Amino acid sequence: MATVTRARTVQAPPGEVWRLISDPWRLPAWWPGVQRVEEATDTAWTKVLASPRGKTVRADYTLVDSRPEERLVWRHEVEESPFERILAESLTEIGLEPENGSTKVRLETHMKLRGFARFGSFQVRRAARRQLTEALDGIEAALGGGD
Repeated sequence: MATVTRARTVQAPPGEVWRLISDPWRLPAWWPGVQRVEEATDTAWTKVLASPRGKTVRADYTLVDSRPEERLVWRHEVEESPFERILAESLTEIGLEPENGSTKVRLETHMKLRGFARFGSFQVRRAARRQLTEALDGIEAALGGGD
């Protein structure tokens, strides 16, 4: 299992951060590469991502755990998807912790790699670190802070 964690304190109270991260429709505002969200419900949604080559890729997600203003976990449904050849399992966890009027945001991804992807775990981890850092940048920007 490859696990990558990134954390940052953002200048917004937990409730404000929670409203952003818990609403799948707002993912394009902060999650890297998301062009739009489709078919969102309280428990599942589809991200439409832009690939580096300009193609669109659909990725389905299911809510696994939700504790308002504290923790959010979603599962990437990799079976029968373009991601199935490299991922056996993929979870993303977002933790929020109040910090003097601000919020410490912790993003963590857990990926069980499949097939030859297991031999490239360094590259997968590096890409995940970049993605989580960009997501933290996106959260800050969407909340009116950051660059």
